[in-house]
Amino acid sequence: MNDTVLDTPPDTETSYREIDWPLKHIRLAGLHWPATSVTDGPPILMIHGWLDNALSFARLAPELSRRRDVYSLDLAGHGHSGHRPPGQGYLLMDYVADLAELIETHFRTGRHTQVDLVGHSLGGIVGVLYAAAFPERVRRLVMIDSLGPISRAPEEVVPQMRKAIEKRMRGSGKHVVYPELQAAVKARQGGMIPLSREAATMLIDRSMKHTGEGYVWRTDPRLRHPSMIMMDELQVEACLGKVVTPTRFLQAEKGLLVSRPELASRTNAIANLDLVAVPGGHHCHLDGDIGPVVDSVRGFLNDAE
Repeated sequence: MNDTVLDTPPDTETSYREIDWPLKHIRLAGLHWPATSVTDGPPILMIHGWLDNALSFARLAPELSRRRDVYSLDLAGHGHSGHRPPGQGYLLMDYVADLAELIETHFRTGRHTQVDLVGHSLGGIVGVLYAAAFPERVRRLVMIDSLGPISRAPEEVVPQMRKAIEKRMRGSGKHVVYPELQAAVKARQGGMIPLSREAATMLIDRSMKHTGEGYVWRTDPRLRHPSMIMMDELQVEACLGKVVTPTRFLQAEKGLLVSRPELASRTNAIANLDLVAVPGGHHCHLDGDIGPVVDSVRGFLNDAE
């Protein structure tokens, strides 16, 4: 395990350490914010969204580490974690399997048998599916602008599969090369989910690598390929119905889930869930005033101690 103290990005208060977690078939990386005071609470494990990385929690994690060890994971294909082998893609359930092996291998070596999970977007989806399958391992779960997998109607299964296979056969195309990091920051600002310059700068260094020609994305280009197969809404709700862990859903007032028609039925599917509306967009935990998110997450996790 690499345990090196690194400089913190802007607007963070506590030093973090780089972590490597070897698994059977892949090496995962992440960041560790050590607790600044001794408590008996379990570690907090944070999981970022699609195309982000562990620094997605660079502002939230220091606020939680005052009482607890906080870890932020780079999902496979993201940040400094390994990529899937050639011929494989990034199936949702493989992320859940990675998380299960990570917790079983690296988070059950001390006195704690459980973790608290905080997930944003894709990370919230991975977290809630893991909590459904392994409820004894999760003490509390927080989902930030996330409430279960994207679903497809049964009649869309075959067209979705064909689209994904055709994309796999075509491949990902040529890397985009940026002459300097600020050009990549600008591109990230105007991405599918826009970010402020400050938030994009926070994420970009861990998502890029330098080559002889300039900077290219470190993230695996296959992450942009369509999903091979997706659940329908009944399957999603059946998974959510298996979650018994106390759960908090932070819904961003300007986030991605505001007008989703399935939101009410999904909320009702989790028996022990409360919903808290917070200001901001999809990255409400990173971009702008994150105070309401800090208060809600910290209060919920600390309330169980």
